[in-house]
Amino acid sequence: MASVPHLCIPCEVPIFPPVLRVARFTFNPFAENSFIVDDGRHALIVDPGCWNRAEERQLEDHLATNALEPVRVVNTHGHIDHVMGNAWAQRRYGLAPWIHHADLPLLKGAANMARVYGIPFEESPDPAGYLEEGKPVQLGGDQLEVIHLPGHAPGHVGLFHLGQRFILSGDVLFQRSIGRTDLPGGDLDILLSSIKAKLLPLGDDVVVHCGHGPDTTIGDERRMNPFLR
Repeated sequence: MASVPHLCIPCEVPIFPPVLRVARFTFNPFAENSFIVDDGRHALIVDPGCWNRAEERQLEDHLATNALEPVRVVNTHGHIDHVMGNAWAQRRYGLAPWIHHADLPLLKGAANMARVYGIPFEESPDPAGYLEEGKPVQLGGDQLEVIHLPGHAPGHVGLFHLGQRFILSGDVLFQRSIGRTDLPGGDLDILLSSIKAKLLPLGDDVVVHCGHGPDTTIGDERRMNPFLR
């Protein structure tokens, strides 16, 4: 009896999106949280607040140790503590920042704020482009949604990852607190509206990576944040 040849039917191999990693670094006299978000190969530098060589090396070492290629710098807003490392990022990696156009005056005025505070500051380069709600930030084959969250600053944005359920919220929502509104462009009513209309509906399970202080979740802040009651 003749043998029947075995037919190899190729199986469809599922392709899973990469898991994004979020690393936090606390920098400068304002204890600002800077973030590196990566997919294992490419990296976003979000709110580089490094203001001296030691802090710059922390970001450089993290990128080098993990063999990450930085592809974009994103500022959630233009306040001085979140843009101190913009000049470093351009000098070291050739990356100018992306920011919402409404915060361009804050970015341009950061050097004046540095003089008010009496701290050294290397002026930020002009933006490479502008963030807009509805136009996601790409990271390799993945992306983060841009959500416009004014109130703390006119052009403040958050970066939301739907699949992994996290948001980089900048200075909008903190653990048991919210962003201050006594700085130029701040407005308490607008800030609370941004939180209630755009952040809370994301879902209680969403992890919030804050611009200052520890991480929290939407659910914890909905229940326990005194500003949201």
